[in-house]
Amino acid sequence: MIFITIGNYSPFDRMVRVIDKWAALRGRTDIFAQIGSTNWRPEHIKWTDFLKPEEFDRKMQEANVVIAHAGAGTILKALELGKPILVMPRRPHLHETPNNHQLFMAKRFQDLGRIAMAQDESDLMAKLDHLEALRGAERISPVASRSLLEAIRDFMKQ
Repeated sequence: MIFITIGNYSPFDRMVRVIDKWAALRGRTDIFAQIGSTNWRPEHIKWTDFLKPEEFDRKMQEANVVIAHAGAGTILKALELGKPILVMPRRPHLHETPNNHQLFMAKRFQDLGRIAMAQDESDLMAKLDHLEALRGAERISPVASRSLLEAIRDFMKQ
């Protein structure tokens, strides 16, 4: 199953529309999306507005691939589970986010080889045809490492 999530921030119709179109073109019926509060409704994929936290966790566990906005929580959850993730950052000039933090974070995770990123709608459409090539990165721990906690403790003492 391909799990799509736009986070809890605001609608991300630009991304979901591409996936809905791709599903129709490719005859995909294995897609479930959490699309947020929006007036637009997908026609070719299963969807819901929002998921309760336990439902979200279940969908993440069941997913073969996650496609999402470039939200920190979503990326970290996919990495915790070792799930392949393709992200498309929200863009401020399109009024999807207040700044480019998603783009910068996605580029950094991509540079580290942890995620795949689509720059825009056409890039997303192209990458959707190669989802089977995505591999999950090495799992990360859901808790901070001892060395990080010690560094934070030392910093706080200053």
